[in-house]
Amino acid sequence: MSQAKSLHTALKRALRERGFTYADAARVLGISEASVKRLFSRATLSLARIERLCDWLGMDLADLVSMSAQNQPLLTQLSQPQERALLAEPALLLLAYLVLNRWSQAEVIEVFRFDKPELFRHLVKLEKLGLLELHPFDRIRIRAARNFGWRKDGPIQRFFSERVLREFLDTRFDAPGERMLFVGGMLSRPSLLRLHGLMDQLAKDFDRLVADDLHLPAGERYGVSLFAGARPWEFSEFTRLRRSKTRKVFL
Repeated sequence: MSQAKSLHTALKRALRERGFTYADAARVLGISEASVKRLFSRATLSLARIERLCDWLGMDLADLVSMSAQNQPLLTQLSQPQERALLAEPALLLLAYLVLNRWSQAEVIEVFRFDKPELFRHLVKLEKLGLLELHPFDRIRIRAARNFGWRKDGPIQRFFSERVLREFLDTRFDAPGERMLFVGGMLSRPSLLRLHGLMDQLAKDFDRLVADDLHLPAGERYGVSLFAGARPWEFSEFTRLRRSKTRKVFL
C-alpha cells in the first residue's frame, strides 16, 4: 500500500471511529460529498485538506501517520523474483543491507560512491520492493519486520553460500576482532538437537545486539558476520579409511 493511500485509509478509519460520514467531511471542506468520495477513492486529498480534517477530528497529522503505519503489515520475506532483482544490481543489494542497518542517506553518500540522484533512484526501487518508505527531508522508514529473512534456498541464500561464505572463511581468523571456534565430538541425536536450539538462541542474541546498536551512527558500528554451523559430518580423508565408504545417516 502506498503512503498516500495508507494515509487516506487511516483518515477514513478516524472518521468512522468518531461517527462521522463523507457528508460531514464535505461540509468541513466546503465541497460536495461526491467530491470527497472521489478524493478518498483516488487518494488525492491535498495536504492542506488532510490537515484541516485532522484539526476537525481533534488529532495531529503525526497521529494520522501513526495510524497509517498500523494499517501496513511489515515485510517478512521477498519473493524469488524480488531477490533476483537485488542480485542483478550489486549497488541495490549493498543499499538494502545499509538501509536495513539504519544508515542515513548522508552516511551512505559519505562512505560509498553514490550521488544524491543515483541514491534516490535506488531507494525508490527498494520502496517498490516494500523494504522501506521514503519520507520528506531524506527520512526513511523501514518496512521490514524484525523477523525478516531471506528465502530458504532462495537466490540470496544461494549467493551467500556460494560467494559470500567462501570469501568469509578465507582468513586465518587472527586479525583484530576476528575469532574462530571449531570443536568436534560425538553426540547423540537428542544432544545434537539441543545444540541446534543453542545455535538458534545465539542467532537471537546476535539480532538483539544489532537492535540495541541501531541508534548509533554508522561510523560507530562495524559490519559483523557470525557463522555457526553444526552437522553430522566426517572429514573426507577419514571416510576414505573406512572399510565401508557409506557414511552414517542421521535419522
